[in-house]
Order: sequence, then structure tokens, then C-alpha cells
Amino acid sequence: MPKFPECWESCGNCAAETIIIETLLVAPGERIERDATLLVLETGKVALDIPCPYEGRVVEVFVERYDEVSEGMLLVTVECE
Repeated sequence: MPKFPECWESCGNCAAETIIIETLLVAPGERIERDATLLVLETGKVALDIPCPYEGRVVEVFVERYDEVSEGMLLVTVECE
């Protein structure tokens, strides 16, 4: 899980509630492009797309839809090609 936006610490408005996986867009074995959306988070106030930092193949997915997530949590393993 990437670092939460800095404004969440100063304001806290967007992340005031539980942060969950709203939509999971990948599965093991799928190929993914760099910057393609892996999943969408729901904060209770905003939906936030989480992009893939690498191009490659999805090896393992560690979360499911509606799982609660936190900063630094392992979400997906991507094998770079």
C-alpha cells in the first residue's frame, strides 16, 4: 500500500473513516502495464485509484474486495518483465 497523501495527516477529512478495497481489478497470472489501476480504495469520502508501479505479471493478490487496508500493507506481488 503506497503512502497516504500528505493532506490526510494535516486535514484527515478524506481518511476519517475505514479505508477499504472498493474494487479489485487484477488476478494472479494477469499481465499489467505500468500505471494501470490495480485496485480502487474507498475512504468514506473519496475513491482513490492505486496504480501499478511496474509492468509485469501479477503473481499473488493478498487482499479481497471490502478488506480494510493500511499504509505499508502488502496488496499485490508483480513480477517485472
